Amino acid sequence: MEVDPERVGDVNVGYSPSRNGKPDSGEVIWTWVPYQENDGRGKDRPVLVIGRQSADRVYAVRMTSKAHDGDRDFLSIGSGDWDSQGRESWVDIEQLYSVHVEGMRREAAVLDRGRYGRVAEALIRRYGWAKA
Repeated sequence: MEVDPERVGDVNVGYSPSRNGKPDSGEVIWTWVPYQENDGRGKDRPVLVIGRQSADRVYAVRMTSKAHDGDRDFLSIGSGDWDSQGRESWVDIEQLYSVHVEGMRREAAVLDRGRYGRVAEALIRRYGWAKA
Protein backbone atom coordinates (compact mmCIF):
# COMPACT_ATOMS: atom_id res chain seq x y z
CA MET A 1 0.00 0.00 0.00
CA GLU A 2 1.19 3.51 -0.75
CA VAL A 3 2.08 5.70 2.23
CA ASP A 4 2.97 9.39 2.47
CA PRO A 5 6.77 9.65 2.87
CA GLU A 6 6.34 13.03 4.57
CA ARG A 7 4.25 11.43 7.35
CA VAL A 8 6.05 8.19 8.21
CA GLY A 9 8.55 9.77 10.59
CA ASP A 10 12.18 8.71 10.56
CA VAL A 11 13.06 5.78 8.30
CA ASN A 12 16.43 4.08 8.78
CA VAL A 13 17.72 3.57 5.25
CA GLY A 14 20.79 1.50 6.18
CA TYR A 15 22.09 -1.13 3.75
CA SER A 16 21.47 -4.68 5.01
CA PRO A 17 20.74 -7.19 2.23
CA SER A 18 20.59 -10.86 3.18
CA ARG A 19 19.44 -13.39 0.56
CA ASN A 20 17.34 -15.31 3.07
CA GLY A 21 13.87 -15.26 1.52
CA LYS A 22 12.84 -12.18 3.52
CA PRO A 23 12.86 -8.59 2.21
CA ASP A 24 15.81 -6.53 3.47
CA SER A 25 17.16 -3.03 2.74
CA GLY A 26 19.13 -3.02 -0.47
CA GLU A 27 17.19 -5.86 -2.09
CA VAL A 28 15.02 -5.65 -5.16
CA ILE A 29 11.89 -7.73 -4.65
CA TRP A 30 8.77 -8.31 -6.71
CA THR A 31 5.42 -7.44 -5.15
CA TRP A 32 1.97 -6.22 -6.16
CA VAL A 33 1.91 -2.42 -6.55
CA PRO A 34 -1.36 -0.51 -7.02
CA TYR A 35 -1.76 1.84 -9.98
CA GLN A 36 -1.69 5.58 -9.20
CA GLU A 37 -5.43 5.82 -9.88
CA ASN A 38 -5.98 3.90 -6.61
CA ASP A 39 -8.94 2.05 -8.11
CA GLY A 40 -7.99 -1.42 -6.90
CA ARG A 41 -5.96 -2.31 -9.97
CA GLY A 42 -2.20 -2.84 -10.00
CA LYS A 43 0.50 -5.22 -11.12
CA ASP A 44 3.49 -7.20 -9.95
CA ARG A 45 6.59 -5.08 -10.27
CA PRO A 46 10.06 -4.70 -8.78
CA VAL A 47 10.54 -2.43 -5.78
CA LEU A 48 13.69 -1.50 -3.87
CA VAL A 49 13.44 -2.20 -0.15
CA ILE A 50 14.79 0.82 1.75
CA GLY A 51 13.96 0.14 5.40
CA ARG A 52 11.99 -1.79 7.96
CA GLN A 53 8.63 -0.46 9.11
CA SER A 54 7.84 -3.20 11.64
CA ALA A 55 8.51 -6.88 12.27
CA ASP A 56 6.29 -7.84 9.35
CA ARG A 57 6.42 -4.81 7.01
CA VAL A 58 9.13 -3.00 5.03
CA TYR A 59 9.26 0.31 3.19
CA ALA A 60 10.04 0.22 -0.52
CA VAL A 61 10.24 2.54 -3.51
CA ARG A 62 8.75 1.63 -6.88
CA MET A 63 10.97 0.85 -9.85
CA THR A 64 10.27 1.36 -13.54
CA SER A 65 12.07 0.85 -16.84
CA LYS A 66 10.38 3.92 -18.33
CA ALA A 67 12.99 6.68 -18.78
CA HIS A 68 12.66 9.72 -16.53
CA ASP A 69 15.62 11.90 -17.53
CA GLY A 70 15.43 15.28 -15.81
CA ASP A 71 12.59 14.28 -13.46
CA ARG A 72 13.61 15.14 -9.88
CA ASP A 73 11.33 12.43 -8.49
CA PHE A 74 13.22 9.63 -10.25
CA LEU A 75 16.78 8.38 -9.90
CA SER A 76 18.48 6.13 -12.46
CA ILE A 77 20.02 3.00 -10.95
CA GLY A 78 21.10 1.34 -14.20
CA SER A 79 20.31 -2.25 -15.07
CA GLY A 80 20.40 -5.42 -13.02
CA ASP A 81 19.22 -9.00 -12.57
CA TRP A 82 15.71 -7.84 -11.64
CA ASP A 83 15.02 -7.08 -15.34
CA SER A 84 15.44 -10.04 -17.68
CA GLN A 85 15.79 -7.66 -20.65
CA GLY A 86 18.65 -5.71 -19.05
CA ARG A 87 16.87 -2.36 -19.34
CA GLU A 88 17.91 0.72 -17.36
CA SER A 89 15.78 1.12 -14.25
CA TRP A 90 14.64 4.14 -12.30
CA VAL A 91 13.43 4.42 -8.70
CA ASP A 92 10.57 6.74 -7.85
CA ILE A 93 11.69 8.56 -4.69
CA GLU A 94 8.39 10.40 -4.38
CA GLN A 95 6.23 7.33 -3.80
CA LEU A 96 6.75 5.11 -0.77
CA TYR A 97 5.11 1.74 -0.23
CA SER A 98 4.53 -0.35 2.86
CA VAL A 99 4.97 -4.00 1.86
CA HIS A 100 3.97 -6.92 4.09
CA VAL A 101 6.74 -9.54 4.15
CA GLU A 102 4.22 -12.11 2.93
CA GLY A 103 3.44 -9.84 -0.04
CA MET A 104 6.91 -10.44 -1.45
CA ARG A 105 6.55 -12.60 -4.56
CA ARG A 106 10.29 -13.22 -4.90
CA GLU A 107 13.72 -11.79 -4.21
CA ALA A 108 15.09 -10.57 -7.53
CA ALA A 109 18.54 -9.16 -6.79
CA VAL A 110 20.71 -7.22 -4.38
CA LEU A 111 21.48 -3.67 -5.44
CA ASP A 112 25.18 -2.96 -4.89
CA ARG A 113 26.15 -0.68 -2.01
CA GLY A 114 27.17 2.23 -4.26
CA ARG A 115 23.90 2.45 -6.15
CA TYR A 116 21.89 1.86 -3.00
CA GLY A 117 23.85 4.67 -1.32
CA ARG A 118 22.81 7.10 -4.07
CA VAL A 119 19.15 6.20 -3.52
CA ALA A 120 19.52 6.47 0.27
CA GLU A 121 21.20 9.88 0.01
CA ALA A 122 18.42 11.18 -2.26
CA LEU A 123 15.80 10.00 0.26
CA ILE A 124 17.73 11.47 3.21
CA ARG A 125 18.03 14.84 1.44
CA ARG A 126 14.36 14.93 0.55
CA TYR A 127 12.79 13.58 3.74
CA GLY A 128 15.45 13.98 6.44
CA TRP A 129 15.55 10.27 7.21
CA ALA A 130 18.43 8.52 9.00
CA LYS A 131 21.19 6.36 7.59
CA ALA A 132 22.55 3.57 9.79
